[in-house]
Amino acid sequence: MGPGDLKQALSWLPIDEAEELLVGFDTADDAAVYKFNENTALLQTVDFFPPIVDSPYLFGQVAAANALSDIYAMGGKPLTALNLAAFPCSLGLDHLGEILQGGRDKVREAGAVIVGGHTIQDNEPKYGLAVTGVVPLDKVVTNSNAQPGDILVLTKPLGMGILASALKRGLVSEEDIMPAIKSATTLNKAAAEAMIEVGVNACTDVTGFGLLGHLFVIVNASGVKAKVEVEKIPIWDRTVEIAKSGIVPGGARDNRAFLGDSVVFLADSPVPLEILFDPQTSGGLLISVPEEKGEALLANLEARGVNTRVVIGKIEEGPPGLIEVV
Repeated sequence: MGPGDLKQALSWLPIDEAEELLVGFDTADDAAVYKFNENTALLQTVDFFPPIVDSPYLFGQVAAANALSDIYAMGGKPLTALNLAAFPCSLGLDHLGEILQGGRDKVREAGAVIVGGHTIQDNEPKYGLAVTGVVPLDKVVTNSNAQPGDILVLTKPLGMGILASALKRGLVSEEDIMPAIKSATTLNKAAAEAMIEVGVNACTDVTGFGLLGHLFVIVNASGVKAKVEVEKIPIWDRTVEIAKSGIVPGGARDNRAFLGDSVVFLADSPVPLEILFDPQTSGGLLISVPEEKGEALLANLEARGVNTRVVIGKIEEGPPGLIEVV
């Protein structure tokens, strides 16, 4: 569901409050944070979606990595996961088994366990996880504490939504875009460990609302503005070419329409702007870190094998929620 539709659907709902609820959905953060005891908080999140690749096993891995990412974005450790699956039995239950195996393998890689789940029959396959994790109370990373002077670090390239659209139309093969698919199956665990060790101000993972949509959530919740340098943003091979041909998911247009005047383009760019709004699946972490810690974070990411670690912009004082693209 696009951000505009989601906002409308939630607009009349009261926001539940509890003394132990430290982070709810009022700041659109990646996971809920619930105080468990004096030292530890529970994290809860859920995510599922239709296939973006042809291989059932890879789809299971991508969906699981995507759901687990919300826990990592909050600085946490996943503990348990519940499968959520919708599947047309006519497709063959072996395919469902491959999806679930892909998810299980990725959850085990994260050091967590599958403890059950729920399935329904549906005309279109869908899969994901409800995940519970933990985080020390003094290590919680939210999306609402970005500070002026912070730099913005991104840990995976953009373009997965556009590439998946091209795959569905038969314009590319899985092999053509395998680097992007493998990245989508890669956990954000190492990136999270790097940022926790260094200490950062804010973080989110880049998924369905696109890079600028998720950055907007950070700057709006933090009461600051951001400046992004478009030429520094990493983009998957073939993405620019495909976007220029007009193959762009509808979600990118929805994301751009929702942000409206919150995004100001101050310079012409050779990069199709739709890429900045492209819905990602299991994208990277977008980290807001004090500039004086920036080199340490980049070095820590490299040491942990995070291949993409790019400074794409900075946080500044200004109208809350404003993003300037230069």
